[in-house]
Amino acid sequence: MDTIFHIIILVFSVVIHEVAHGYAAYMLGDHTAKYQGRLTLNPLKHLDPFGSVILPLLLHLSNAGFMIGWAKPVPFNPYNLKNQRWGEAIVAVAGPLSNIAIALIFGIFIRIGLTAGFMSAEVLNITAYIVLINLVLAVFNLVPIPPLDGSKIIFTIFNVQWNQTRLFLERFGFFLVLGFVFLLWPVVSPVILHLFALITGVSI
Repeated sequence: MDTIFHIIILVFSVVIHEVAHGYAAYMLGDHTAKYQGRLTLNPLKHLDPFGSVILPLLLHLSNAGFMIGWAKPVPFNPYNLKNQRWGEAIVAVAGPLSNIAIALIFGIFIRIGLTAGFMSAEVLNITAYIVLINLVLAVFNLVPIPPLDGSKIIFTIFNVQWNQTRLFLERFGFFLVLGFVFLLWPVVSPVILHLFALITGVSI
């Protein structure tokens, strides 16, 4: 039951992440996501069978100690963006920022609840997991490997357009991401735990 509940939290967190991308693009002049019905919190519009269900279950069954996933990327046309120089980076960073905002809101709730003494253990566990999963999503998506958001931010900063290097990285990015998840995640996880303690005042 806990696993199902955790996947539900993950799904809604990645949905918010993708909708944030869509709204950022919309505000910058691209209406692609709106026309395709993706500016909605309805998870059925966003679920990716592998990233939203299969991978989280595999990580749980393998006792990996963490759970990550993703939804179907919200489409946008970079050529429609009003800001051609930084538009793609703005759209990319909107997703992780939405997860950071969620983590901060629920982290402050934990701090207030523990200080005031009205937070039960059950509520603490649920709220703490919301904070944790959103921090995981934010940090994970800021990794500069295609198709993660961090790669688009880096490509924009260094003004890397659709050249052979970028096309090559994006072609094999899925395998690089899987390699990162299963091989390098232990290097990143201490950063997330430190951020969690900093936001909530609780160590795990």
